[in-house]
Amino acid sequence: QVQPVESGGGSVQAGGSLRLSCDTSRYTYSTVCMGWFRQAPGKEREFVSGIDRAGSTTYVDSVKGRFTISQDNAKTTLYLQMNSLKPEDTAMYYCATGPGWGCRRPANGYNNWGQGTQVTVSS
Repeated sequence: QVQPVESGGGSVQAGGSLRLSCDTSRYTYSTVCMGWFRQAPGKEREFVSGIDRAGSTTYVDSVKGRFTISQDNAKTTLYLQMNSLKPEDTAMYYCATGPGWGCRRPANGYNNWGQGTQVTVSS
């Protein structure tokens, strides 16, 4: 599989917005879930949001109502619109794809990862 490529990270003040993009280049038959994860220094990589092949979305509770996951019609680009950002959202954000249904699962449930894009939110 082609490795996803993230973009759109940056530094913003609390309350600001960022939109992350992930170019998956090729949506393979085995891909069922596309997801966003994040990892802050000293912490484990955590699931943020996912979308499956049927278009169903899921979010971790801490971002519900603030983040929105979406994808283009060709399903080759994944987006994460992040509004009302908080300092605790600061992390490296990763895009990942994986097989199987049920997108809200640990990182080891995804098998194709990007290099990440840094998001920093200042208070």
